[in-house]
Amino acid sequence: MTNMISVKSAVKRFKVGKNKIKRGLAFRSHVLTKNPSKRMRVLRTSKYVHSTNVK
Repeated sequence: MTNMISVKSAVKRFKVGKNKIKRGLAFRSHVLTKNPSKRMRVLRTSKYVHSTNVK
């Protein structure tokens, strides 16, 4: 039986630890000067993937 090959795009987007999967947030690519600083501060933090989306 061959080894499972992980999807490289998922490897770059998610970090795994303590039985949870961390993810980043969207809307951080360009034209960021018009966003309020509070929104940018919230977008800097990472979130956990919801338990219904974890395989």
